[in-house]
Amino acid sequence: MYVCLCQGVTDGHIRDAIYEGCCSYREVRVATGVASQCGKCACTAKQIVRETISDLQNAQSSSSCTASFYLA
Repeated sequence: MYVCLCQGVTDGHIRDAIYEGCCSYREVRVATGVASQCGKCACTAKQIVRETISDLQNAQSSSSCTASFYLA
């Protein structure tokens, strides 16, 4: 689904940015351009970032790999 119509950013783009190494909302915003125009999508984008990072942390808690993510 499109999250940011101004920049054409989808929820998949946001998740991909996290999977590719972004560890915070700020990093996702820089990488994708989400919420950089009108800002109406910021709440939804932050929610997707929080959920995706939480899912990754839960998955990693059962593995030996560790990484740091920030829910800014």
